[in-house]
Amino acid sequence: MSFDTADYSRALDSFIIKAEAISDMFSPDMSDALSDICHVLRISHISASFYETPAHERRGEGNMAVFYSDGNEDTERSFLVREVTGGGNVAVYKLLQKSGDSDWTDEERSKLLILQKTLFAFNGRSRVMHMVDRLVFFDSEMDIHNLRFFMKTVASIIESGHIDEYGASYFNLKRFSVINQNIGRERGTTVMKKFTSQLQDKLKDGGLVCRIGGDNFIVLFKKEQLNIVTEHLSGTGIVYDEENNERVFVSAYAGYYMIPSDCHNPSQIMDSLSVAVNTAKNILKTSSVFFDEKLNISRNEIKRVESAFADAIENEEFRVYYQPKVNLKDYTLHGAEALCRWFKNGEMIPPYRFIPALEQSQSICSLDFYMLEHTCRDIRRWLDEGRPVVKVSVNLSRRHLGDMDLLEHIISCIDKYNIPHRYIEIELTETTTDVNFSDLKEIVIGLREAGISTSIDDFGMGYSSLNLIKELPWNVLKIDKSFLPDETDSGSQKYVMLKHIIALAQDIGLECIVEGVESAEQVRLLKENNCFLAQGFYFDKPMPVEEFEKRLDELKWD
Repeated sequence: MSFDTADYSRALDSFIIKAEAISDMFSPDMSDALSDICHVLRISHISASFYETPAHERRGEGNMAVFYSDGNEDTERSFLVREVTGGGNVAVYKLLQKSGDSDWTDEERSKLLILQKTLFAFNGRSRVMHMVDRLVFFDSEMDIHNLRFFMKTVASIIESGHIDEYGASYFNLKRFSVINQNIGRERGTTVMKKFTSQLQDKLKDGGLVCRIGGDNFIVLFKKEQLNIVTEHLSGTGIVYDEENNERVFVSAYAGYYMIPSDCHNPSQIMDSLSVAVNTAKNILKTSSVFFDEKLNISRNEIKRVESAFADAIENEEFRVYYQPKVNLKDYTLHGAEALCRWFKNGEMIPPYRFIPALEQSQSICSLDFYMLEHTCRDIRRWLDEGRPVVKVSVNLSRRHLGDMDLLEHIISCIDKYNIPHRYIEIELTETTTDVNFSDLKEIVIGLREAGISTSIDDFGMGYSSLNLIKELPWNVLKIDKSFLPDETDSGSQKYVMLKHIIALAQDIGLECIVEGVESAEQVRLLKENNCFLAQGFYFDKPMPVEEFEKRLDELKWD
């Protein structure tokens, strides 16, 4: 039979045009694209087997894809072509003739080769596009999609008009640096992968779990799946050692946003989720928060604080207030804590209105060093004036712990004013377990070696306290006021816990101080348990520097 070159040209053009529009060469659309050219060339079946290496090919370890089949192939008559890529991958293409037709002519076989080469080129393009897609939209470490894919998916759903069917959650795994330290980073990564993949499996096709970075993730889910997400993020045991059935409990701080129909861009979702999760983790210290209009007002307040911050620093609107630390043996001044107060237009802005806002960004780091520098200025002046001087503790936000040069910055600030290191103490809150443990360990050891005291603040408020004091060389343990019994306590549980924490601190050689002391009965309890350092309103509220200097002048030195 004669070969119709015109029909062949039209069919090949049609295939190329259709194939150009197909992003996934293994989709059913490819069969439709090939139908005309297969009819002209009397092809009943086209498939290809793909192997990573020739060794895999010899062992038959590969994947096969069928591009076209009309179910009428003659398996005895085939056209085979083997291709080897520059990277060593192997592809074997098989074209089968229609059953009952005469054998392909030499001219037809030359056209089959052209078709196979064209298919191979499109397959190569598809593989490259797939690789690019994974690089751009995939997190290879966790084997899940990333934030870019989340934003792309959300934008598509918004365009479709169905975004109000969905909710989203931004979640941060709790104390994961401690998990990494306890079981090793490799096992920690396995735990993280299992935690997120289990959530994805529970949501099935109705949801999408993506990694933002580090131990931060985001999940999109149908609103009716909310309970699945909240239950999983509230905590579950993850096995990291199958042989010994060893597991670790994993939970998360989570911000939730039930997306409304008037959501017009993905950034609105991300902004709302960021506010919610930051409120949960840094302000309310709770596991989860749902975004609502009140939080939106809070976000505006944060923006107002941040916009006024630079001028406030430049104009020195922040002032150091000192709260005395008292020796209970003779009720003399033992030390002080430097606390921040903001005075703007003659009004004092309370810390709860600006500290949480500044903690949302690196602004808190600037404020911390402002406080350290002004404290050092005061101590330098007291020394120059011949006043007695006590050790002053300065708070340090956990946001500093990503600074590789933090130790140098602290020491250089103190040395700038030629302050003896024994007069400065750096307070780090127990919630610093949210950051990399090795960073925390490095700074505590470095400060100790420099002769600068360190204190673990708010002890008892977190979940890894014993590990913190066991592994790090702190100087001072500052017990949170929540452990102090008061007149409303009907049982003795607080008293027992307080007693044992004080004993533990003393047994391992830590100086122990209790904050938030507000009554004579609490003072009696502390002395009864051999804790002789306290801080609280029973003795003094935070006071301006002029008033604190009067307390210094009352000290008698031998």
